[in-house]
Amino acid sequence: MRGPVLKTRDEIQTMDRANRVVLDTLEILRGMVRPGVTTAQLNAVAEEELGKRGAKSPFKGYSPMGLPPYPAVLCSSVNDVIVHGIPNRERMKEGDIVGLDFGAVLEDFVGDGAVTLAVGQVSGEAAKLIEVTKECLDLAIEEMRPGRHLGDIGAAVQEHAESNGFHVIRAFVGHGIGRKMHEEPQVYNYGTRSRGIELKEGMVLAIEPMLCAIGDKLAGRLKKTPGGMVQDVRTDSDGWTARTIDGALAAHFEHSIAVTANGPLVLGR
Repeated sequence: MRGPVLKTRDEIQTMDRANRVVLDTLEILRGMVRPGVTTAQLNAVAEEELGKRGAKSPFKGYSPMGLPPYPAVLCSSVNDVIVHGIPNRERMKEGDIVGLDFGAVLEDFVGDGAVTLAVGQVSGEAAKLIEVTKECLDLAIEEMRPGRHLGDIGAAVQEHAESNGFHVIRAFVGHGIGRKMHEEPQVYNYGTRSRGIELKEGMVLAIEPMLCAIGDKLAGRLKKTPGGMVQDVRTDSDGWTARTIDGALAAHFEHSIAVTANGPLVLGR
């Protein structure tokens, strides 16, 4: 297995431009999210923005592990969908939450990011889930300094999520990113501090905590298997749409971050 691919300063600058396409587009989509809008409409705008910026999608047509080619440039995950929701014509409703995961390829480098948004007024639980998941990402980013370890990133996410009563999804991970969307290493959203690969200047990682509320089925499984290592995802027949096992809400945030001598650099900002 190859280790992490370290990036040069020039390559990180190129990745910064790719991620600017991602963050700018997500900001445009943020302004569109409201009751009555469809995720298909969001996808159409995202694809148009890629074209305007001379970028391509790393998502559309992607088919890892024998999955059918992904049919859109945007993943749109509503309510109990954790990740990889396929855009459709169903109108979002007041009180929904929607995770938008988007990527861009520019000058042969990939940018990747995600945000979870409220659709109109949402419940207190939904608002807290969104807030805590974003805080988990911020805490994980702070760990991305030379000399720290992958376990520090995972521990930061896990500690904050669980102290707020949420479950860290185990089935999905963050990843290295560069000329390919998924590079080594895998970045778990749980872990033990000072364990795992040591972070080095030039590493670029896509950090993406995914949390969910704990419904009855998940609570029962966690009681039987302490430590959170349970089956916590069910997948629709399309092969892509990943849901919580009991219909509980899920949230997802993501940034691509470079490890630098001066600390973490959030690309695209």
